[in-house]
Amino acid sequence: MAAADLRDELSCSICTSIYTDPVSLPCGHNFCQGCIERTWDIQEETFLENPSCPECRKRFSRSRRPELTTDWKLRDLVERFCPTETEPGETGIFCTYCVLSPVPAAKSCLLCEASLCDTHLRGHSKSAEHVLTQPTNSFMGRKCSVHHKVLEYYCCEESVCVCVSCCLAGEHRGHRVELLSEASEKKKETLRKVVEKLRPEREETERGAQRLQERRREVAEKAAGETERVTALFRDIREQLEALEKRLLSDISSQKEKLSLPLTDLMEQLEIKKDELSRKIRHIEELCNMADPLTVLQERESHGAADNEGGRERHDIKVPAVGDLDVDLISETLLTGLAAIVTGVKGRWIYGQEATDLLLDINTAGNLVSVSGDRKSASYSLIYRCHPQTTERFQVYPQTLSSRSFLSGRHYWEVEGSELGGWGVGVAYPSIERRGGQSGIGNNNKSWCLWRWNNKYTVRHDSKDTELPHVSSCRRIRISLDYEAGRLSFYELSEPIRHLHTFTATFTEPLHAAFWVWGDDDDDGAWVRIIS
Repeated sequence: MAAADLRDELSCSICTSIYTDPVSLPCGHNFCQGCIERTWDIQEETFLENPSCPECRKRFSRSRRPELTTDWKLRDLVERFCPTETEPGETGIFCTYCVLSPVPAAKSCLLCEASLCDTHLRGHSKSAEHVLTQPTNSFMGRKCSVHHKVLEYYCCEESVCVCVSCCLAGEHRGHRVELLSEASEKKKETLRKVVEKLRPEREETERGAQRLQERRREVAEKAAGETERVTALFRDIREQLEALEKRLLSDISSQKEKLSLPLTDLMEQLEIKKDELSRKIRHIEELCNMADPLTVLQERESHGAADNEGGRERHDIKVPAVGDLDVDLISETLLTGLAAIVTGVKGRWIYGQEATDLLLDINTAGNLVSVSGDRKSASYSLIYRCHPQTTERFQVYPQTLSSRSFLSGRHYWEVEGSELGGWGVGVAYPSIERRGGQSGIGNNNKSWCLWRWNNKYTVRHDSKDTELPHVSSCRRIRISLDYEAGRLSFYELSEPIRHLHTFTATFTEPLHAAFWVWGDDDDDGAWVRIIS
């Protein structure tokens, strides 16, 4: 019996087998690590319960499961007790009574709390009290803790397993009970239905994860492409700047050489004259130092100032008039070169082309909108304009569209708005309504708008407003459209430039630039102008 007691001590009450990776809970009970983790997963996912100890039923917080610590002492005992290898088909559970030579158990008796081999099973009592099961090492939890009888029934009202005494005379007397086998089958059926409900959810979760993974891969690929494009762009900019620098330095050097040449010639002439004068001065000084008067008087060489003693003749040296560096030409070359580089950057990097040239379509302008003669500005007017009636004209709101539309590609345009009143910019399909409350830019699913009022920004689409956190610091806005990518972005051209908002959509029609203006009754000064 000592071996049987030891085997019981080394068995997990969940899987009823010898411990595998035994761990301890804070309450002091031990289980296989895999068994307790699976049990908690089932409790949380299937029954929506907090994890609990299967032995003492102590519950733990779902948000923070208790730490599982390996019971090394118990693990060492399991390794010494268990045989090193189990034969195929064997359970690893041995007969309690075959102490000298372990023999695989054929059955376990819940009443005796012992496992029996075929030999001992033949001599075992056949009475109904002795309940035989498949070989197990765990008898804990299979008997009633009050009556110490085998658990045979399931109380449906309190959801616990009970013995026959609990049903007849115990606290579960009169409760609705079922045989364990029946209750187990019902629970299995419930679990199968739960699995059937969870399986589609898991599949959808997997599809979602795949979509996210694909999106992450797309983002990574695009980031790699943009990184390569930025690197190539700056490499080209550096090459252009180096070429511009060499050109400017060459121009400066050429101008310097051209201006220095006449000065160099004059300097050479002056050096010759200086040497001649120095020679004469030395000769005269030698005469002055001679003691022989005859030699001094017989010297016939002309000595300039000595021959003209008492004269006032002066030989002023005049510097020839030469030009200065042409700084204006250098500056113009520099600015022109830099402008060409910037233009190339805009064309190649930001938008793929120059700023789009737009004109307003006067046939769409509402009757409270005044369009300038160059068709670049739209302003709010308190005077009803009585524009000619057209099918394209907006009848309710003071707004207008551009005459040009976009069906593909990347484009941008820039606008400037008034300080007073309110104004908005965006895009719209040509099929947008022209009458009624739904015809306003942003009041439908056919237009997208950014509007400015009281130095605050709001974006609108499909009648849904989103107030932006940015306080207006500049009245110039850039609108960027990438038709294929389905992006419409707004930037404030402040210093530095600020991104305000980006709409994402799948565009299905041509897009016209849209403009909206509004003023108070006492102020008709609201306007917006295309500046690109």
